[in-house]
Amino acid sequence: MSIYLFIVAAIAIVVTLYRRYFPVLGIPCKKTEGNNSSSLVLDIRDYNTAQTEDSDLRIPYAYLKRYIREIPKKKLHVVANDRLELNLGLRYLKSKGFEIESFEISSCPCTGKE
Repeated sequence: MSIYLFIVAAIAIVVTLYRRYFPVLGIPCKKTEGNNSSSLVLDIRDYNTAQTEDSDLRIPYAYLKRYIREIPKKKLHVVANDRLELNLGLRYLKSKGFEIESFEISSCPCTGKE
């Protein structure tokens, strides 16, 4: 019986670690300046850490679930503060049916790769 409990706990830990730390594949890193005007710039950083950059919509990751209806169904360029916030935000937005065109991490320069 304890082996089943161990297996269930191990699976739960692996799933949690995957969602938080494994990068979302297939979405390139691009700077906002080179971003296409057809996509919406969504800033998911905290209000107190977000600078006054060119973002069309500012909704911190903690408020995404509450304000998901305010995001138009357009291609998105997501700006995040760190990799953890980005992974969680991208996975949530993709699960709600949004098309993510690109992303940007404010503390890390983009190299054009995923």
